[in-house]
Amino acid sequence: MTIEDIRDEMSQKTCTLEPLGKTLVFHFDDESMLIDGTGEKNVVSLVSGESVEADCSVRMSTETFLKLRRREIKPFMAIASGKIKVEGDLSIAAMLKRLL
Repeated sequence: MTIEDIRDEMSQKTCTLEPLGKTLVFHFDDESMLIDGTGEKNVVSLVSGESVEADCSVRMSTETFLKLRRREIKPFMAIASGKIKVEGDLSIAAMLKRLL
């Protein structure tokens, strides 16, 4: 699965949610993706190579993301074991479960 595939899936899922009211950036290995929920709808875009300020930043490998999607690991366990690192507004990171 490529970062573009992940972006496309996230776009489909976030369009069904109310706007987050904040920004969330995912860092997967060397790729980054921003969910901007500050407008009328959530907008997902690739921002690899850009310096992005966000309300919440989530770092994980693509492999960890795929394991979360397949329900092979739980978000809490991934955070506790250091496979996911979260900085900023944790209430936004709590929405991660709805995006998988």
